[in-house]
Amino acid sequence: MRHFSRHSISFITIVAGVIGLLSTTQCGGSSTSPTASGAVSGVTLSATSVTVAGSATGTVTLSAPAPAGGATVALASSNTGVATVPASVTVAAGSSSIGFIVVAVAPGSAAVTASMNGSSSQSPALTVTARAALASIALSTGSIVGGETVNGTITLSAAAPAGGASVSLSGTSPVVVVSSVTVPAGSSSATFSASTGAVSSTVVTTITASYGGDSKSAQLSLTAPTAATASFGVTGATESETCALANGGNTLNCTFNGSTSTAPGPIVSWEWTYGVAGATTFSQRTTGAVLTQPAVNCSFLPPPPLPAAPADQFFKLTVTLKVTDSLGNVSAVASNPNARVFPSGTCGF
Repeated sequence: MRHFSRHSISFITIVAGVIGLLSTTQCGGSSTSPTASGAVSGVTLSATSVTVAGSATGTVTLSAPAPAGGATVALASSNTGVATVPASVTVAAGSSSIGFIVVAVAPGSAAVTASMNGSSSQSPALTVTARAALASIALSTGSIVGGETVNGTITLSAAAPAGGASVSLSGTSPVVVVSSVTVPAGSSSATFSASTGAVSSTVVTTITASYGGDSKSAQLSLTAPTAATASFGVTGATESETCALANGGNTLNCTFNGSTSTAPGPIVSWEWTYGVAGATTFSQRTTGAVLTQPAVNCSFLPPPPLPAAPADQFFKLTVTLKVTDSLGNVSAVASNPNARVFPSGTCGF
């Protein structure tokens, strides 16, 4: 029979105990869940201010990468009546941050708190402002003579958002207005102009602005003219107020347009003059409002050379217009001394 010493028995007992403990753990009967690691180290927002119905992006950052299976972070808004967030977000395994969306609900202020494993962090306050709405449309005057131009102003209830606010415009005949005007971002107003047609009696028209489902209108009264008034513009091939000699110096490559002239009766005569200082002034009468390619010859320009700078390659051109209507009303002479004419390599230049 084999005898063991007391030291040998103690060693065997210890080994048996360790084996038993390992066996119990591997069987899983008393296993414990792995302890979650990491904590919330911060919450940031992409903006400090947004408008109602807008949104901001939030970011939760952990103190360490999320373990296998990810890490769930609880989110809460300090004022759900102002801004809302998801109830929670899950940071992917191996990552230490995740984004989420904050939705602006109503004007006010709110902060977002992120919590995990007993740790928490709060974002800076997010200010939610009222969404800009159409407040008013105003005209520079409530009454003009038909054929004249009126200016208007669009006003919003708050500053326009990023990208600006495009306000639609419309007018009843004979008002002609641009289809839309943009209020610049950060501003609350914008201006526009509207042209009108001649009328034989007083006509009440309406200019309407629309934005974000709201509409505002302003009335404009157009009256018949009591006297003849000449009005015109000069338009070149590529620029306004610009003419160029063409056809060997026999015509001007530009158009005189007197359609904005008004009179109590129908206008039957447009009398034009056009000339350059120191040379021959030409005249032409038309029965329509537009004179295209006015006739000239080389006497229209002074002899070479061209004027010294700053004129630089052109002569100053003065154009005048006088209109007469069917009732015998004659307008005063309207003058535009700011046009210019280019010789364009003709008539010795």
